[in-house]
Amino acid sequence: LSAMRQCGLQDKLNELGLNRPQIAAALGNIVARMAQPGSELATHAWLKDTSALGELIDYDFEKMDLNRLYRASDALYKHREALQEHLFGKARSMFGLGQTITLYDLTNTYFEGVAAGVSKAKRGHSKECRSDCPLVTLAMALDASGFVRRVQFFAGNASEPTTLKGMLTGLDAALGATVVMDAGISTEANLLWLRKQGYHYVVVSKLRERQFDPALATEVQSAGNVTIKLQRVLDAQGHVLLYCHSPTREQKDRAIDTAKAAGLEAALTKLQATVSKPKGTRDVTTIMQRLGRAKQRFARAAQHYEITVATDPQGKHVTAITWVKRIKPASAAAHPGVYCLRTTLVDQDNAALWRTYIMLTELESVFRSLKTDLGLRPVFHRIDRRVEGHLFISVLAYHFVHTLRLQLKAHGVNDSWNTLRQSLATQRRVTVTMQRRDGRTVHVRKATRPKPRHQTLAAILKLDPNPGRTHRVLV
Repeated sequence: LSAMRQCGLQDKLNELGLNRPQIAAALGNIVARMAQPGSELATHAWLKDTSALGELIDYDFEKMDLNRLYRASDALYKHREALQEHLFGKARSMFGLGQTITLYDLTNTYFEGVAAGVSKAKRGHSKECRSDCPLVTLAMALDASGFVRRVQFFAGNASEPTTLKGMLTGLDAALGATVVMDAGISTEANLLWLRKQGYHYVVVSKLRERQFDPALATEVQSAGNVTIKLQRVLDAQGHVLLYCHSPTREQKDRAIDTAKAAGLEAALTKLQATVSKPKGTRDVTTIMQRLGRAKQRFARAAQHYEITVATDPQGKHVTAITWVKRIKPASAAAHPGVYCLRTTLVDQDNAALWRTYIMLTELESVFRSLKTDLGLRPVFHRIDRRVEGHLFISVLAYHFVHTLRLQLKAHGVNDSWNTLRQSLATQRRVTVTMQRRDGRTVHVRKATRPKPRHQTLAAILKLDPNPGRTHRVLV
């Protein structure tokens, strides 16, 4: 609630024409998504039976109808453009942000049930391994500090590259601003469009051939004190190709390559054993089909194997299968742990370019927070506007969570939102009832005494550690 007031949310909602009950319902939706994430139905029960939010804003949630929460969700989504512009503007002034870097990526979440009446509920590739369910896609553009500049919702089977122009058009970015995105979005058509619009970009290159010479590389330390080696090359178009070697990524790549190679060799050994058996299958067509399926399944490893299939003079039966492993030069297996960044920022040094790209991990952490801490998944709604309203509430909740966490990080508190929420959840509003000698009863309602952790956080955020007034009633 404090973060919302700093950002002027209530004043903005009032300016947009929402009345007091509508504003209370909107705040209830957002606060519940931060404190007790769940569906709007679960939010309604929490606001009525558990939360003391009503006492802080002087509103009786016990009398609020569930439909008012749904209508508040509709209103928030209806005014999403104005709210996004207002909140990002407030964040810029509060934290002194520039508009030089835009991070762009997509994620998706799944529906419970078939969601037949939702136009954007489509089958696609789930980023959380729920391809058995209909999906809806969330696209986000953030600035370098992690604040949301724009969100948009697409069908679950949306093609990632086609979403870029619509999201960046009209963002009012500074001349020469930089866009950071992953390989799935950075098609040549999109990169050409970005150049025409005056953007710079940093993307993961899709080039299959890699060239990396540790002797020519410079070094930079990651936040985890891991040494990253960087080698710069200029391509024919004037781009900088920055080859980056990560020891952590090398371990991961080697483990994957080893597993894929072992799988392919096991399949080849099985085929050879089949051919060698007296009554085993030796038909050329059958064996070649099985070999093709094995190579397709273990394609990452198959490119490094020379497989020879010997047949009888008539060419009808396979007599032997042999193979030799030879790592392809300039391949990922030849340079494990190496990835390539492609950028138009030719004047920046290697370390600055790498750190610019690493900002994309902040966007990935945003998606994790939305899904894990802020109730983005799953979606239960069956009406388009309610689906998008549900997702937008999580985005608004993230904005205020991020506001609080940035203020805390400035004082050395780097806890996750889930840790902070658990720490603060022990403070309660309680009512103490005392019987007087004259037979009358005194009811005193107040907040419990804050623990040292509460007091530390309250001091950093300049909040009263004893929220809510003390109420005394004499009966």
